[in-house]
Amino acid sequence: MSVNELPALPNSRTEEDGSAVIRVLGYNIRSLRDDEEALVRVIRACAPDLVLVQEAPRFFRWRKHAARLAAAADLVMLSGGATAAGPLLLCSLRATVEHTEDILLPLTPRQHRRGLATAVVRFGGARLGVVSCHLSLTSAERFDQARMLLDHLAALDVPHAVVAGDINERPDGRSFRMLAGELQDCWTVNPWGAEHTSTPADPHQRIDAVFATEGVEVLGCGVPRGLPGVTPEDLRAASDHLPVLAALRVPAS
Repeated sequence: MSVNELPALPNSRTEEDGSAVIRVLGYNIRSLRDDEEALVRVIRACAPDLVLVQEAPRFFRWRKHAARLAAAADLVMLSGGATAAGPLLLCSLRATVEHTEDILLPLTPRQHRRGLATAVVRFGGARLGVVSCHLSLTSAERFDQARMLLDHLAALDVPHAVVAGDINERPDGRSFRMLAGELQDCWTVNPWGAEHTSTPADPHQRIDAVFATEGVEVLGCGVPRGLPGVTPEDLRAASDHLPVLAALRVPAS
């Protein structure tokens, strides 16, 4: 499908039965080392209820940088950042926050520290677990981290959940397949927009994804190329990854 023929993605809303339609954006922002104004324009155009960030600022005055990004995008900080080794959660004021927890995963010598930013939120009558992740570059550690991610997701003890992250692996890899075996791979369930997330200058592989538990209805998911307000120039300038936007219907709890 041409980006000029991109169908509209459902807007956020709360249904009469208490269920909620939400927009979830997964985005590796490369520690804000690129064009921050372009990044903000992309995020705002996607109108997300939740932004599950990877590679958030982690060092000097990292909270200030993350808060500046959230404010510019009309969002607030939810959890994560340096305390989760990079994953960060942002949300709109539509979300009611029940619980947050930043989790550091076991450190492998000579590898980067990895972690999870997690939360439990409500939209209307819908209760949702949220996890942002950025898995290892090495296969064995990545596989262990994918298994730990699923364990921590189960420990949230919620009826429905969404996970987004930089998996650092294509869908045929064993870690990606583990996640897709336990969760819905939202692009596969209802593809919308473009598929490949790396690299913005030459998109040729899908290594970033949004997943959802069974029972969450996937209304569309993909790279928002062609979405009004999202320009190819901004996508190339904002980061070294392309974002993944999903519209989900979460049942009332």
